[in-house]
Amino acid sequence: MEFDYTRFLYYWASLILSISGVLSPTMVDSIGINYGQIANNLPSPDNVVPLVKAIGATKVKLYDADPRVLRAFANTGVEFVVGLGNEYLSKMRDPENARAWVQSNVQPHLPATKVTCITVGNEVLTFNDTSLTDHLLPAMQSVHTALVNLGLDKQVTVTTPHSLAILETSYPPSAGAFRRDLVRCITPILNFHAKTGSPFLINAYPYFAYKGNPKQVSLDFVLFQPNQGIVDPASNLHYDNMLFAQIDAVSSALSSLGYKKLPIHISETGWPSKGDTDEAGATPENAKKYNGNLMKLICQKKGTPMRPNTDLNIYVFALFNENMKPGPTSERNYGLFKPDGTPAYSLGISSTDAVSTNTSSSRGSVNAGTPPTGPESSSTGYLSISGATGAHETVIGHLFIASALLVIRWALRVPF
Repeated sequence: MEFDYTRFLYYWASLILSISGVLSPTMVDSIGINYGQIANNLPSPDNVVPLVKAIGATKVKLYDADPRVLRAFANTGVEFVVGLGNEYLSKMRDPENARAWVQSNVQPHLPATKVTCITVGNEVLTFNDTSLTDHLLPAMQSVHTALVNLGLDKQVTVTTPHSLAILETSYPPSAGAFRRDLVRCITPILNFHAKTGSPFLINAYPYFAYKGNPKQVSLDFVLFQPNQGIVDPASNLHYDNMLFAQIDAVSSALSSLGYKKLPIHISETGWPSKGDTDEAGATPENAKKYNGNLMKLICQKKGTPMRPNTDLNIYVFALFNENMKPGPTSERNYGLFKPDGTPAYSLGISSTDAVSTNTSSSRGSVNAGTPPTGPESSSTGYLSISGATGAHETVIGHLFIASALLVIRWALRVPF
């Protein structure tokens, strides 16, 4: 077999990134990452493997079932969520079509690539498209039936991601409730999850809440920075970040329909490093704080105030900046990496950093868990390293990172 120098160098670079102390050793057990590919300048999947490992991610979520990606990650131990887009829903109602899709897109990659979940559609219920909504559950059921018939249902679950806009009430978190017009179609989906053991997925973005009302939403509260937080007057639970309040609002909504124990996974959350003039907060520094603090928080393996003993299952959005995504500038700048494999910004995470936060609040739509105006607090940041030892580690880390990135750029044949 011919030796693959490019892949070897990528692995060497990722090893250096890990040794340098940029990443906490505990990260390798926890972090999920969304791997979108709406771009024409991304590296090959083989060269993405070490980048995923470099950020300590052991779970990857795709929006399709790209065979190139699934082959590239074979025998790496990385778990995969694969996706069926909204355009497939009507076709997947037919059990034969669902079986054929699973046989072609999932079964051939098992067990070498650890496909653990199939998402059917994305944020379907908030499109207000009755045809899509009517197809969603039957498509999920057909895909699950295909897995059962192929003997794969014990290792691969079926679910669908939702926008936080499915909530009618999200503040305070204890008052979380689904939109009344959606309860009729959500309840059978929740019953499907309970019967099949699949998680309820939510895409949660505190960034949107801040962008929608930057004068009233505390930036420290959405960035996991030190702040006084809020207290839910009904539950008396304390929240010091918005994401946890959002998650617990979903927990309350599920409980109100009788699904208190249904697992919740955050299928997307992130912060853009660049935006248009009217996109408040979309800066590299804020993206660094949000994603860096979030990753450290995930690694603490603490739950939310309502579910303190439940591990967080969170997929950061996204691995790369995607230059062909439509919409405002922010949509093309959520990536941790640029297409050439270099970091979009430094996450600044080291094993000496510690996050004291253990609570949080909501995302996306303007009413999604947005708390009252809170007192502004210090923004010194959890990402700074204090003391002589920390400064020394930072310098050494930068030297390691610089050399690693040189190797990455050489492997990608990127001009210096």
